[in-house]
Amino acid sequence: MLRNGLEPWHLLVVAIVFIVLFGSRKLPDTARALGKSMRILKSEAKAMKTEDAAPGAGAAPAGPAGTAAGTSAAEQPTVR
Repeated sequence: MLRNGLEPWHLLVVAIVFIVLFGSRKLPDTARALGKSMRILKSEAKAMKTEDAAPGAGAAPAGPAGTAAGTSAAEQPTVR
């Protein structure tokens, strides 16, 4: 049934629906905003990857018990 999921005419129908719904006046603004959002998403993802690659660059990461990496559990204040 869904063996050929997206055919060229499906994309044409979707494009026509977008033009009818949003109008030709708003489409360039929408495409520009989508492109800007994608660039921001890519840059944030790249920043997260570089942050994970260099763990010593930022603040001390939390250990398994919620303690900072340079302190022991005895130095941590207890929360009750």
